[in-house]
Amino acid sequence: MSSPSGSTLQEAQEFLDAHPEIEAFDIVLTDSNGVGRGKIIRRHELKSLYEGGRHLPISVLGLDITGEDVHETGLIWDSGDGDLRGWPIPGTLKPLHGTSPARGQVLLSMYQLDGTPMSSDPRHALARQIEKFATRGLHPAGAFELEFFLLANELDADGRVQPAGAVIDGRKSSKTEVYSVDHLHGMEPLFSDIYAAARLQGIPAETVISEYAPGQYELTLNYRKNIMQAADDLVLLKRLVRAQARRHGVTACFMAKPIEKYAGSGMHLHVSLLDDNGANVFAEKDGEEWSPTLLHALGGLTATMAESMLVFAPHANSWRRFVAQSYAPIAPTWGVNNRSVALRVPAGDVKNRRIEHRPSGVDANPYLVAATVLAGIAKGQAEKLDPGPVTTGNGYEAEPSAANAMPPDWRSAIEAAKASAFLKQALGEDMHRTFTAIKHAEYLRVARTISELDYHLYLHEV
Repeated sequence: MSSPSGSTLQEAQEFLDAHPEIEAFDIVLTDSNGVGRGKIIRRHELKSLYEGGRHLPISVLGLDITGEDVHETGLIWDSGDGDLRGWPIPGTLKPLHGTSPARGQVLLSMYQLDGTPMSSDPRHALARQIEKFATRGLHPAGAFELEFFLLANELDADGRVQPAGAVIDGRKSSKTEVYSVDHLHGMEPLFSDIYAAARLQGIPAETVISEYAPGQYELTLNYRKNIMQAADDLVLLKRLVRAQARRHGVTACFMAKPIEKYAGSGMHLHVSLLDDNGANVFAEKDGEEWSPTLLHALGGLTATMAESMLVFAPHANSWRRFVAQSYAPIAPTWGVNNRSVALRVPAGDVKNRRIEHRPSGVDANPYLVAATVLAGIAKGQAEKLDPGPVTTGNGYEAEPSAANAMPPDWRSAIEAAKASAFLKQALGEDMHRTFTAIKHAEYLRVARTISELDYHLYLHEV
């Protein structure tokens, strides 16, 4: 059968001809937790992947963060755990930097045996939202920011993670070092390999900065006119940062909050809408303070943020990031050139007008984040929702309305997501069921685990 993803055998053959040194390929499917699952295939198997896809069990999309089956997804025994087909995503077949022997990589998306999209694949959830905008002559564009920590492989004297020493000379720092260029120089060999790997994979990685915590960094990505490419960029960039860090003897950490006394790591999404002629419909016209299209988009995002928080903060650790004055928004607010709000309209040229969506942690799935954000924008435009007054000054002091109050914790977010008709529409019924079932199973795992903190607080005191 022809590839339902649009991949072609010609793409595979041309790649093999251009890269005779590559001996094997990582074939990678992204699950609802953002974990890459798949196989390593040999060089001679690549063309068969492009000719007929690759059988993968349906249960691979019903796994929790540890890789255990979650039966409540309906993807395990209810379906007999039968095989579906993973098909290559066009344009993602690339060489991997620094592998020995040389390897390549290609992303997959899951389809039914008859070629219809497998609706619990996160990438298809985003594709559906993009298609809905296309019917209106609109095309979502955007880019993600990647914040992460570089940690030492060894724990400190108290058994906690610690920032990695400079790979160039081992020098350690416990200072925040925000925006320090000299501090970046200590990681220069690692970042050079990250940029080299990004070039090979066609990932538009740009500026690197030292972020607002010891060992924390940020890599920005160039804007894409197709938001699906932006999500693919983020998935691929996380994989290569992790791999290159490991080769340099340190750990790239994408937990939302790995060090309790410092700021956590976000995954901000910059998003705008282009019309069929490439014009930005968020840009205000002469005489307008703000485009009504932009304001309605902000209205939809503020109205749906509370019930969507499980997508933006999907794990127990995600919720440790939401602390006032830590650059993680705690209310569905919007503002202009203001980093204390959830929805920031950056200053700059009118033609580049966009929304910076700030709630998501770096541990979130970019396909699900983008799908949910687009659905919120669409709802705001369809219902002409008002975002309320612009927030000036300290957004952490803003008091949300009762209707828009954020869930106070992970369990509340899970319950809100389960009950949300909006989120079911945003993700699709099957993806919604799969995602919330997996999150509920993860919550139960965490809830029944006795932590070191339990022993510290209660062992000898109660």
